[in-house]
Amino acid sequence: MAQNLTDAAQEPDALARKRPVNAPAQTSPELYAALDLGTNSCRMLIATPDAGHFRVVDAFAKSVRLGSGLERTGNLSRGGIARTISALEICADKLKKHRIRNAGNLRLVATEACRRAGNGIDFLRLAEKRTGLNLELIRPEEEARLAVISCAPLVASSARQVLVFDIGGGSTELVWIDLMDVPRERRAQAIVNLQMGGTEALTKDRARIVDFISVPLGVATLHERYSDVTDDAARFALMSWYFEEQLAGFKPYQEILSDEQLSRFQMIGTSGTVTTVGAAHLGLRRYDRRKVDGMRLSTKAIEDVIARFLKLGPEGRRNDIGLGRDRSELIMSGAAILQTLLRIWPTDSMRVADRGLREGMLFAMMSANGAYSGMAGHR
Repeated sequence: MAQNLTDAAQEPDALARKRPVNAPAQTSPELYAALDLGTNSCRMLIATPDAGHFRVVDAFAKSVRLGSGLERTGNLSRGGIARTISALEICADKLKKHRIRNAGNLRLVATEACRRAGNGIDFLRLAEKRTGLNLELIRPEEEARLAVISCAPLVASSARQVLVFDIGGGSTELVWIDLMDVPRERRAQAIVNLQMGGTEALTKDRARIVDFISVPLGVATLHERYSDVTDDAARFALMSWYFEEQLAGFKPYQEILSDEQLSRFQMIGTSGTVTTVGAAHLGLRRYDRRKVDGMRLSTKAIEDVIARFLKLGPEGRRNDIGLGRDRSELIMSGAAILQTLLRIWPTDSMRVADRGLREGMLFAMMSANGAYSGMAGHR
């Protein structure tokens, strides 16, 4: 059966570069592991540095829907907890298999669902007791920093102003970066070194964070908020309007960019929403990360895909072989967020990133350990 776009952000196995059957086995490569437990998915990558890249040795991704019902009840459900514990047990087995014990080579994080849930801390304690995994509950600022780091190889050398956004299941992070004073050849490394100490924080490479915001609305929470609206087009408009309201405190939202600033402005999106829209534009029936990650997607192409999704309606989206049932329920809330950002900050195109917190954690750990001085992306 063809892999559908539901798996776009859930099946990283395609990242792994397979070794030929007759190739000699590597001798004890230094391994790093990164696990991201989000509102919808549990994902882990195990990788080793590889000539300015990193090579995936093992991977795991599972839709656990940990945050299902969170918007309504304020707590993680028993079903969500049970599904997530089962997924974490598999991750724990993989970490034991690869013998990753060095703290500097391992990072396991939990995000918005555990931050917001009244029983989030209790769940993390239960997870540690059941699986032995001590998950770190990170702040939105750190979540945004890791997402930005993962996208560093996609920053254009000509870009002066960069907006990186990550549409998650329970929240959406936006980071606006000023690269005016960074030499072109140092811009990727400047972003790897990015710190989130404050909205005016400077890195040693002089990349400046103009502002950062974490909106407590992602594809799952925004969908749940308007699930009682039966008219599809009206629900989409309400989601877009409500999301824009939450951006009122974001400094770049309050300012109007000049034509000169817009000419050197770049938007990079990382999430299942943008990869799904990118794959739909390409007409992929089977998701192919190599064709989607890093692609330039025109604003017109995005608008055309969203218009097609709206025309299909809920039933049509559920039967779309490319979307699959899980993604079909959440794609319109993500599309509402994406279209809102493009309306506020007009641009001809954006870069699509099939990468996120796991890649950001791996880049950061490898860079801190001196595994390589620069970064070129992962294979």
